[in-house]
Amino acid sequence: MSTHLNMATGIREFGRATPRRTAVVDGDRSLTFAGLDERSNRLASGLLAHGLRPGDPVAVLSGNRMEYFEIAAALAKAGLPMVPLNPRNQASDNAYILGHCEARALLMDDALAAGAGSLVEELDTVISFHGGFGLDYETFLAESRAVDPRIAVDENDTFCITYTSGTTGLPKGVILTHRGRVLTNYASAIEWGLGPSTSTMAVAPLYHGAGFAFAYAGPQLGGTTTVLTSWDPERFLAGMAEQKVSTVFLVPTHAQQIRRMVEEPTRAYDLSALQTLYFNAAALPMELKAWVHEAFPGVGVHELYGSTECSVVTDLRPEDSLRKPGSVGHPWFMNEVRLLDDDGQEVGPGEPGELFARSPLLMKGYLKNEDATREATTDDGFVTVGDIAVRDEEGFLSIVDRKKDMIIAGGVNIFPREIEEVVARHPEVDDVAVVGVPDEVYGERVAAFLVARRGTTVDLAGLEEHVRAGVAKFKVPREWHLVDELPRNPSGKILKRDIRDQYLAQQGTTSA
Repeated sequence: MSTHLNMATGIREFGRATPRRTAVVDGDRSLTFAGLDERSNRLASGLLAHGLRPGDPVAVLSGNRMEYFEIAAALAKAGLPMVPLNPRNQASDNAYILGHCEARALLMDDALAAGAGSLVEELDTVISFHGGFGLDYETFLAESRAVDPRIAVDENDTFCITYTSGTTGLPKGVILTHRGRVLTNYASAIEWGLGPSTSTMAVAPLYHGAGFAFAYAGPQLGGTTTVLTSWDPERFLAGMAEQKVSTVFLVPTHAQQIRRMVEEPTRAYDLSALQTLYFNAAALPMELKAWVHEAFPGVGVHELYGSTECSVVTDLRPEDSLRKPGSVGHPWFMNEVRLLDDDGQEVGPGEPGELFARSPLLMKGYLKNEDATREATTDDGFVTVGDIAVRDEEGFLSIVDRKKDMIIAGGVNIFPREIEEVVARHPEVDDVAVVGVPDEVYGERVAAFLVARRGTTVDLAGLEEHVRAGVAKFKVPREWHLVDELPRNPSGKILKRDIRDQYLAQQGTTSA
C-alpha cells in the first residue's frame, strides 16, 4: 500500500518524536505534541463512533484558539473534510454554506452561537466548546477512545472546503486536497523558516486559507504556534517577545497598525529571535515597506502572492525586496505562471495580462459548480482568479489589480493600484483606496477615498499636485473623499465593492 500525503501526518510524527515539546500556546493554555496527538485521536474516533462516515463534511465556527489545531488534525485522521466558517458571518450565510456542502456536524464556540442560528437544532451533531449547545466538547473527548482511527485517506481526497467571501454573488466552495495543503506547508518550511524547534504565531484568521495554512504548519512541521485570539499590535509584539517567535505571517494592515503604535518596535520589545516576516493580501506600499525594513533590521522580508484557489503562486525574496517595489517576485516552488490577454495569448514584458497558475498546490475545483470551475481553468490545467499582472525584463511579477477592480474611463483601462501607490507616499495619508464611480460622459471616473495620518489634516490641493507628478493626467482622481477608515475583510483586503456601494447609496443611485 502506498503512503499518501495527509495533513495529520506531522502531528502523528511529532507526537512520537517530541511528545513533551509544546505544539500550541493560547494565552495561559498550552498543548504538547503528545496532547495534540491524543486529543485529535479522541475527537476523530468520537466523531466516527457518533455516526459520521469518511467524506462527511464537518463545519467549524470558531475564532483563533487552540482547539482549531486539534480539530483540523482530527478531521484529517478521520477523513472528514473541514469546512471553516467566518466568525463574522450572519446565520443565513452559514446556513447556505452548510446546506451547500451538506455538512453533517458543527463544532463551535458557544460565544458565536448567533452565527449558527437554527443550525444548532437542525444538524445531527453539534459540539460546543463550553457545552452550551449540543454536546460538550471536553466531555465528548473524555468519553471517546484515544485511538487513531487510521482511516485510509487518499492524498487527493478533500482536506477542507473553504468558501470565498461572496462579494460578487453567492460564495463558492473551494475544494483543497491533502496533497496540495501538505506540499504548501513543506515549501513554506523551506522558504519562511518553519520546522522543528521554530516558533510562529497565528495572527491572521484561522478560518481563512492562508491564516490557517501558515499557523497549522507550525506544529505540523514540529514547531510551536502561539495563537493571537484577536488582533492587537501591542499584544502581538509582547507575544512575539515572550514566545521568542522566529517567523510570522502578516498582512500590510498589520504593519500599518504596528507603525501607528510604535515607530521603533525593536527598541520597545525584545524581538531578537525574529528572522522572517512574510506578507500577503496586497502589495506593501513602498513607503510602508521601507519602514518595515528599518523597523525590523536584519529580518528577512518576503512578499507573496496567492489565492485560496491557487495557494502560494509567487514570492519576492528579501534580497530583491527594496530593489523591486510593488513586485511579488517570481513563481514560487512548483508553479508555472502565464500572463494572457483577452484573446488568450501570452503578453510581453511590461504588458498587463490575466495571471494563470499551474502547480500541485491548486484547488480540485469549486464544489457543485462545474461552470465556475470551467471558467477559471484552462484545458491544460492553469487556474485564474481574475488578477492582472505584468512581468518585467527580469521576470519579476507585479499584480496590477483585480480584473473586476479595473476602471474603464472613456474606453481607457485604469488600474487603481498604480494611483494608490502614489497617493500612499504622501506624508499626510495613512490609507487609501481608489475606485471607479459612475460618470455620464466617460462611463466611470476615478475617485479616491482617504484616511488621514493621525494628528494631520490632508491638504487636498497639495495631495492632488503630488499625484499629478506621479501619474498620467487622466489617472488623477476627479473626486477626493476623506473617511475615518476603509472597510476590510479579516484577511486585510480592502472591500472596494462596499466602498462603491456606499458611495452610490449616498448619491441615491444603485450598483450596476
